[in-house]
Amino acid sequence: MTTAEVGPRLKSLRLLYGLSQRELARRAGITNGTISLIEQNRVSPSVSSLKNVLDGFPMSMAEFFSFDPRHCGEVFHSANQLKEIAGGKVSLRLVGKGRPGMKLQVLHERYAPGGDTGKMMLSHPGEEAGVVIKGRVEVTVAGQTRVLCEGDAYSFDSRLPHRFRNIADDPCEVISACTPPTF
Repeated sequence: MTTAEVGPRLKSLRLLYGLSQRELARRAGITNGTISLIEQNRVSPSVSSLKNVLDGFPMSMAEFFSFDPRHCGEVFHSANQLKEIAGGKVSLRLVGKGRPGMKLQVLHERYAPGGDTGKMMLSHPGEEAGVVIKGRVEVTVAGQTRVLCEGDAYSFDSRLPHRFRNIADDPCEVISACTPPTF
């Protein structure tokens, strides 16, 4: 990236965040005139000045220089766009599949009565959390087992062995998140 690209990039980012020059300047502790001059490429900010400006988002220098606001990907997903990545008595529907560099995986999980992630315990690097939005699900993590009901939640280090199963007579639904993505 050349110094001539810093101004337009900053302006795009500021507009993307919905900030006025005045608001960004207030957050960064500088004048709005300075923001204007940088955006017009009439002044090239020092590294420390640019860092102060980016703290107003907040955003690191690395993120600023690698982020391309033109390629934000799809933001909204209709129900029929969620990609099914399981099947049978357990349905796992992935939100936002295909977005480059995705760091967070969100799933809409459905467990039919008797639905189970399997007799083998799951384990993978990262963290995961979820909220039961309908029904009940038995969750086992590192030898601890609990039946969670609507509104109950879980969060754990997903390197710990874990398993989910619906032991009730009614379907169960969970919204979960995992980082980094496993699918």
